[in-house]
Amino acid sequence: MAAAIELVGITKRFPGVIANDNVNLTVQKGEIHAICGENGAGKSTLMKILYGMQPADEGTMSVYGEEVNFSSPTDAIDKGIGMVHQHFMLADNLTVLENVILGAEPTNGVRIDFGSARKKLQAVANEYGLNVDLDELVETLEVGERQRVEIIKVLYRDAEILILDEPTAVLVPQEVEALFENMRELKAGGATILFIDHKLDEVLEISDRITVIRHGKTVATLDNDGVTAHDLAELMVGSELPTPDTTESTVTDVVALDVKGLTVLDEDRRPVIENINLSIHKGEIVGIAGVEGNGQGELVDAIMGTVHAHEGSIALLGKDITHESVRHRREAGIGYVPEDRHHEGLLLEAPLWENAALGHQTQAPYGGRWFINRQGARDQTEAIRSEFDVRTPNIDVSAHALSGGNQQKLIIGRELTANPSLLIASHPTRGIDVGAQAAVWDQLRSARADGLATLLISADLDELIGLSDVLIVMLRGVFVARLNPGDVTPRDLGAYMTGAATQGAA
Repeated sequence: MAAAIELVGITKRFPGVIANDNVNLTVQKGEIHAICGENGAGKSTLMKILYGMQPADEGTMSVYGEEVNFSSPTDAIDKGIGMVHQHFMLADNLTVLENVILGAEPTNGVRIDFGSARKKLQAVANEYGLNVDLDELVETLEVGERQRVEIIKVLYRDAEILILDEPTAVLVPQEVEALFENMRELKAGGATILFIDHKLDEVLEISDRITVIRHGKTVATLDNDGVTAHDLAELMVGSELPTPDTTESTVTDVVALDVKGLTVLDEDRRPVIENINLSIHKGEIVGIAGVEGNGQGELVDAIMGTVHAHEGSIALLGKDITHESVRHRREAGIGYVPEDRHHEGLLLEAPLWENAALGHQTQAPYGGRWFINRQGARDQTEAIRSEFDVRTPNIDVSAHALSGGNQQKLIIGRELTANPSLLIASHPTRGIDVGAQAAVWDQLRSARADGLATLLISADLDELIGLSDVLIVMLRGVFVARLNPGDVTPRDLGAYMTGAATQGAA
């Protein structure tokens, strides 16, 4: 029987970079095939070629033995290939049913035939155990439910080959288990799944075979039988699997951040966070765990000053900053690693030396109140490049040209070299490979040892447990548990995050 997917000699070049270099990949019908590799290894480029989002420069692609040449995702969909992207592509103001049929609406004359769409959708959901309320607005769904909607959307278009790009990035352990059960149901129904993931324990749990890509080349394809995370890490980056574990406490008696009775209202005057009390000492990392959308973002915004507190106070090193501007807070010593590096952390088309000055352009060595010190900014960027191992040919290339891991190292270097009193690190290792992840962890641990107070928000529960001195769980805008990281497992933490376990007000 012909393979479901066969890629032979796929090569893709960009200016100054070979993203894919003679890559070979064979995926058998009905298997879950994982693809691993560092950021910049070429995984995403390869999947974009397979899904028709960009053409290969060289090589051939075959689907069930038939050579294909896709010029758009529509061509891929017509051949039974669907892709679930890491960042969901759903309209919040539409129902599940409306989102799924959008762009593929069945008609009865000139009218949309919602009845036949509903019947087909319900059949798909029932067959694969992907149960969601078709009349629910997407904006009301939890993250795991939204992901199921994306999978149903692909299956509704009769996809038999599914590409899942980093599907567990925003899920708690219980949601990951549910996703894996859905994947097993899909496989049992005859579907073929390509699974791209950075979490090697998950890769080993769910995949039948694993292909490792390194520096744009195929390194190995392995049967998942006796393979360890150590083996995969060594193939990916040439070193052992890193761990976020921190052993010695460096917490001092000096309070860097003191938040009291903080309440923030949304545009409808409803509380999105309510009566939050939080203290972080110098040399301490406080981790915030929570399913996305439970107030973590609003807490960060209130501390940064991008939203205003309805009630409560915020003090930095004993000085009240509740009503101060974002600029004042930055100049007072708050460093910020944003959740979305592309939209909040970087100017993608600007050179690295300009990006290194963002948020600090009013301070030395980048400049002053009325001017930018171009040479000072360039010298500081070179120092960040060296100290934080930002891999780039020079500091004049655009931020867009860097891999995700190197973009993140640039941002963290920018913030830490400004010598902050408090660092807010929001998902600092999301979407980066194990090598870059290890580098970020090392920098956070080192800064903690030097006395930095850090507020860490992360969906990586191992990261939260390993790095934090204290863990706080946030649910529906309030703190519901305060935990010792040494006493909890990721599964325990997930139970608190979803409300399955309770401790009372933290």
